[in-house]
Amino acid sequence: MTLNGKERLNAASQRFSEAEAQYLAENFIGRIATVSPSGQPHVVPVGYEFDGRSISFSGRSLTKSLKYRNMMANRRVAFVVDDIVSTSPWKVRGVEVRGDAEPVLSEQGLTTIRIIPFNIRSWGLGA
Repeated sequence: MTLNGKERLNAASQRFSEAEAQYLAENFIGRIATVSPSGQPHVVPVGYEFDGRSISFSGRSLTKSLKYRNMMANRRVAFVVDDIVSTSPWKVRGVEVRGDAEPVLSEQGLTTIRIIPFNIRSWGLGA
């Protein structure tokens, strides 16, 4: 059975733990990783929004960007938000989301990318 975007989003909506959701809601810059049709990886920072179920981002000239072209050729992406809490002792935390990138066109004609998660990993979010 194949799920459409809304069904996949609804299925993924319970996947984020409370700590992961809080961490993503408190931050606003992450890194999106895509792969070109020839297999070349590409990672760039993007500002994002988190609605509790998925991650979304847009940007000036998004549809002309390499990341967009890569996502349209291969919808599988990885998205990471992380930070360093302390260097002594060393303490890092973050969330990695692997999922499918889905373009969403607004009524105003702006394209936004929504990442529908299928795998979520996190580290260092506990007390």
